[in-house]
Formats: sequence, structure tokens, C-alpha cells
Amino acid sequence: MIRLPSRLAAISAAALLLSAGSALAQKKYDTGATDTEIKIGNIEAYSGPASAYGIIGKTEEAYFKMVNDNGGIKGRKINFISYDDAYSPPKTVEQTRKLVESDEVLFIFNALGTPTQSAVQKYLNTKKVPQLFLATGASKWDDPKNFPWTMGFQPSYRSEARIFAKYIMQTKPDAKVAVFFQNDDFGKDYVTGLKDVFGANSSKIIIAEESYETSEPTIDSHIIKLKGTGADVLVNISTPKFAAQAIKKMHEIGWKPMHLMTDVSISIGAVMKPAGFDASEGVLSAGYLKDASDPQWKDDAGMKKFMAFVDKYMPGANIADANMVYGYAAAQTMVHVLEQCGDNLTRENIMKQAASIKGFSPDTLIPGIHVKTSAADFAPIEQLKMMKFKDGKWDLFGDVLSAETER
Repeated sequence: MIRLPSRLAAISAAALLLSAGSALAQKKYDTGATDTEIKIGNIEAYSGPASAYGIIGKTEEAYFKMVNDNGGIKGRKINFISYDDAYSPPKTVEQTRKLVESDEVLFIFNALGTPTQSAVQKYLNTKKVPQLFLATGASKWDDPKNFPWTMGFQPSYRSEARIFAKYIMQTKPDAKVAVFFQNDDFGKDYVTGLKDVFGANSSKIIIAEESYETSEPTIDSHIIKLKGTGADVLVNISTPKFAAQAIKKMHEIGWKPMHLMTDVSISIGAVMKPAGFDASEGVLSAGYLKDASDPQWKDDAGMKKFMAFVDKYMPGANIADANMVYGYAAAQTMVHVLEQCGDNLTRENIMKQAASIKGFSPDTLIPGIHVKTSAADFAPIEQLKMMKFKDGKWDLFGDVLSAETER
């Protein structure tokens, strides 16, 4: 009789401890996450002037299917909901609202395009919905103070342009530069980056600036006009369709300046092959991704994993398309972040973990290049390597270059 209260006390104490432990281990979810599912929203240009990028969304969908087949993320299956906006900002607004308010996704991942994502940046930040790892290199995405719910992925266009400008000054100090750019933030970022390095001499070095609209069916007249300026260097800031047109037209009219082209249009399958390998010979760019069709990577451990993924989940896909290795890297990084989140799948923690990546190396990034972020640095990849198109493939040369955006 005397021992009963003691037993009751012990049982009560144990119950309290179990209750406390349960509280500590409690799972935290926001809209779009449960014990069994993580809803991820995506906007892609499956049609329209930037449709060459559509393979990115298809690659990510296949990657997440592979993750689900392997048990998901802590038992949760990824529900990847991807819509087409045809690279049209009004459609982007419509589809983004649908993802957030109707589909109730946890966050938006790797949505494509500078003008398109600019159209929904304020909306998503007001709603406090992560706009994560955007498929656009605009430097504006690296602004954690004013837009804490937005983060880019690839090296910024401005950073790449700085590397181009330094290369031009080192190899062709008396260059007469023509700049051909898309008339939006994407194109203007590159122009700013060039002028960052050219400085007070920008007006002397850059002898022509010519812009184009994505609604134009062809840019042939622009290329003819630029040839007439007498420029001996062309910095070509255009998306795949127009990049291929530019290379082809330059070849047709016999214009052979030093040709530096944005890395968003380096796809062999979507740009160089359609333009013609002879016409593409000698084009320069700066890259951070491995080329799956290049034999130099055949024994690379990361590339072997990528090829095994393609064989099983995307059989027959064109591995020469750089957008595939890009989509794979972005999806792999997203899974890394979700794994870091553990059972705290709130939107706030997703952004916290995305801003706490300590040198992650996706399988398809060039060795020495990694993903790194902090609360003050929303630019995940800030390294590049120069390369030249030769004999049907991109040849890397020189050292990995750091191109951190100025703050």
C-alpha cells in the first residue's frame, strides 16, 4: 500500500518525459507538406520562344520520380506540379497563382526566366512562399534583404559578363566590342557586367549595343547591322533559338569576330548542332556544368550516376543537351535542401536550409565548382571556367574562376 503512490509517481514522471520527448520530436508542416507528400510547384517554357528549356522541367520530373522510387525523402513522396507559361509573364502570373492558391504547393522550384519570374517575385515574397533556385542568372535574385523568399541557382549573368570582359581585355586589349542582347533584365545584366570591368573606357571599347525582342521571328537583320559596325568582338546575350540563328547568320555572311556567348545557350543539341558545327567552331563561353556527350567525363563518378539515371528514367534523351545536366543538378540540390530540413517542412525552414549550403557538389558540376550559400549570400554558384567550341564539343581551358557578385 505504501509503494503504490511511488509507482504512480514514477509512471506519471515517465509519461511526462515521453510527452516532452514527443513534443520535441514533433513534425512541423506548412501548406503543401504532410507525413506522406511534399508538393513542389514549377513553371517552365514548354512552348513559345524559350521552349528549348522545356527539357529542364522534364529532367527534374524524372529525377524526382527516381527519388520517389527509392523511398522519397524520409518516406515522403515528391508531388512535382509543373505548368507551361510559354515564357509569357501574364501566363506566369496566372500559373503561379494557380500553384499557390489552388494546388497549394509548399514552394516554387527552379521556375524559368528573368522577365517571367520578375512578374511574380513580389507576389511570392508577400505570400512568403519560397521562390527557390530560379532558372535564371539575373543578379537581382541575390537580394536577401529586400526579397528574403527568392533565390537563384546558376552563376549570375553579371558575374559571367565580368569574366568575359576580363578575358577580352587580356587577349584583345584593343577590342572593338559589339553587344547583342535580349531587351530585358536578362540581357541588361550582362551589359552592366561588361561595363563593371571596362569602367570609364566602356564607351570606347563598346562600339555598338543592339537589342532584340523575344517576339521577333528572326534576328538576321540585327546581325547584318552589327557586322557593319566593324566590331571584332561580339558578346552574344541571347536565348537558344536566337543564339542558333546568330551563329548561322554570322557564318552565312562571313563575319568572324571573337564570339563570346552566354552559357544559357551553350547546348550542343539545342544550339550548336542546329546552327551547324562548322559555323559554331571557335565560339567562346564560360561554363560550370559537365557535358554528358563529352568523352572526357566517361570515367567520372558523377557522370556515371547521371548516365545511369538517363538510361532508366529518360531513355533515348539527347544527352548533348546541356539543359539536362542543369535540371539534374538543380533537382539534386533541391533534394539536398529538403533532406537538411528533416521533419521541419515549413516554408521558413526551407529558406533557412537553402541559405545554409556548405559546399555541396552536384554530380554534373565541373570539378572544383560547388554550391554554397549563407544568410547574406543568395547566389549558390559563383564559379566558372572558360571554354571554346571545337570539333563538335566544348573544350574547357584555364583555371576555375571565382566571380562573386559585388555587394
